[in-house]
Amino acid sequence: MKITVVGAGAVGATCADNIARKELAEELVLLDIKEGVAEGKALDITQTCSLLGFDTRVVGVTNDYSKTADSDVVVITSGIPRKPGMTREELIGTNARIVESVCKNLLQYSPNAIIVVISNPMDTMTYLALKSTGLPKNRIIGMGGILDSARFKCYLQKELNCSQNDLHATVIGGHGDTTMIPLTRLATLNSTPVSNLIAADKLKQVAADTMVGGATLTKLLGTSAWYAPGAAGAALVESIVRNERKVFPCCVFLEGEYGQNDICLGVPVVIGKHGWENIIDYKLNEEEKAAFNKSADAVRNMNQVLDTLVASA
Repeated sequence: MKITVVGAGAVGATCADNIARKELAEELVLLDIKEGVAEGKALDITQTCSLLGFDTRVVGVTNDYSKTADSDVVVITSGIPRKPGMTREELIGTNARIVESVCKNLLQYSPNAIIVVISNPMDTMTYLALKSTGLPKNRIIGMGGILDSARFKCYLQKELNCSQNDLHATVIGGHGDTTMIPLTRLATLNSTPVSNLIAADKLKQVAADTMVGGATLTKLLGTSAWYAPGAAGAALVESIVRNERKVFPCCVFLEGEYGQNDICLGVPVVIGKHGWENIIDYKLNEEEKAAFNKSADAVRNMNQVLDTLVASA
């Protein structure tokens, strides 16, 4: 098994570190465009092997895609990160060019790889990866909903003073501050609906905090978060590599599911060795359907911005 992570910044390096510790691959390649960065971080990770008890071979390379040949899974984290006050949408022009180039270079050497997209704006970058590569839809997966759901559980835990591991809570829709949809109605603490345990106004605030979870961290840190995004990416890779068939909310191509077509958007999917296998229908109520359609409209508008940029290039 061989895995490549493109982008050795904070998110990419954290994702690679998690993948190495979990021993998800015999060889893990970390690639970056900046001279020496991937090599240095790969060496740093390698020096933790004896301390943490893993044997993954970690290789760092500078912009040499031949070293990624025959990768089974590729994680794309490359692109500029958000700065305080910047929306994910504002990243679209720069990151679209980066993601399209990365996909082309990767597939030259690993034509059978499953591609995991973390780069922002994630929904549009996933759509771009699918359309620019022509790969089967099950092999292109956007990570965003896994991260958003982890943040949802974090805020629920703070309110309930419970273990996050006992919480089941999902965020669907777009991976954006105004487009994601925390499904408060379906969230449970083990089998108990959290709506039975948290006052309605408090639960509404949890949902609101979840939606700006990324922006909150960007304001505090001065850049995008990395621990949780990196861990979320590794969790997705683990379900692929180990064929766990976990249900994760991921950004995938819709062809009528949830009432949407020709768009990549976050919905619950089964993740296994072939990528995403099938979409789970959560039977949304009318209010949730309206929110999902509104989210789709916003993401589709962003995709149109991408189309305009491509047409004018």
